[in-house]
Amino acid sequence: MTKKTIAVFFGGRSPEHDVSVVSALQVMSALDRSLYDVVPVYLATDGRWWTGEALMQRESYLPSPEVLATLTQVSLDMSANGRPTLLSPNASMFNFGKSAKRIEFDAAIPCFHGLVGEDGQIQGMFETARVPYTGMRTLASAVLMDKVATKRILAGADIPQLPYCEIQRPREGMLVTASELAPIVGDLKGPWIIKPSHLGSSIGVAKVSSLEELADVLPEIFKYDTAAILETFVANMVEYNVSVSRMSGELTTSAIERPKRTDELLNFKEKYLSGGGGKKTGIKGGAKAPGQQASEGMLSLTRELNPNIAHLDADIRRWAGLAFDQVGGTGAPRIDFIGNEETGELWLNEVNPCPGSFGYFLWEAAPEPLLFSEMLDKLIQEALFQHVRGRLPPDPTPSDARLFLRR
Repeated sequence: MTKKTIAVFFGGRSPEHDVSVVSALQVMSALDRSLYDVVPVYLATDGRWWTGEALMQRESYLPSPEVLATLTQVSLDMSANGRPTLLSPNASMFNFGKSAKRIEFDAAIPCFHGLVGEDGQIQGMFETARVPYTGMRTLASAVLMDKVATKRILAGADIPQLPYCEIQRPREGMLVTASELAPIVGDLKGPWIIKPSHLGSSIGVAKVSSLEELADVLPEIFKYDTAAILETFVANMVEYNVSVSRMSGELTTSAIERPKRTDELLNFKEKYLSGGGGKKTGIKGGAKAPGQQASEGMLSLTRELNPNIAHLDADIRRWAGLAFDQVGGTGAPRIDFIGNEETGELWLNEVNPCPGSFGYFLWEAAPEPLLFSEMLDKLIQEALFQHVRGRLPPDPTPSDARLFLRR
């Protein structure tokens, strides 16, 4: 079989930029090089796009001026003609000179987390440019990265969710007073959990017990997001996460994980820094490592896979499948649930369209285990299928709706 070229897109202008880099290094490491050639496409925090072999190595981040000098700045060809193509600044459809660089590829793997990447913006660009891509489609990505929109669209799906209210950032400034918050919060009893509506990785999450405390923490959240979601705090909280997909043709769920936590909230550093003195760890890109523990940092948090929760297992898997199908799911999102361990109550917490590390360890421990490289292969095949399925005729305007002469 002819090898396909896969462009791995990552980075981006997001508070979760660094986590995206780690996930991309893991993906590039796990892709089966007997089947695929890999092109890294790094979106820097300043918005510029870069490609080059150095981006396969963890030591290159964040790229220094010396590393940048070895890279090529690129953009995506939006003409939607032929194979998807990356263009250097001197390349265009009218310029095929020696200074022009064109990199063709067959499909994209977006490895973005958070804003400007996981939220439908990159997916919409891929749709416009007719690029096959893995993961959730544009609408699903946009809805599921908005925690309030997720609650609204799943409200009729018979999936338990916590009561909530949305708090919008003021039109001017970041401050909202306790008296201004009172009518917004209404009769939603505290204590509460407050978090950004469009971010992940536990960024900006806080527990508050009064309107005054809520007013104090909102300015920090509003630095990163335009809205916050306030939910009732769950006592004796336990978390269960499961990934779901149709990448094999039928609805399938992964292993269920129960993170073990030492504090009330799972914070960003606990998730992405190792326990050894706070030292950041991660895999070097560029080597094929299917099934390998690809990032010590990502997996440093102790978790229990396939816990003994026979009384909850079926509900978790059923609700995850319902949430997935409610938005026409593709890819392998992770569905997170929280519960009260004493009462046995359980609620859907949020959906991660592109989970950190692609949740590969959940699939390796699934009832039918799937190695990371195998998972990526199935996601790529699904991307190519979705691309063909959504293809329009060369001239999509019906003949009886044409107002101008075709020449």
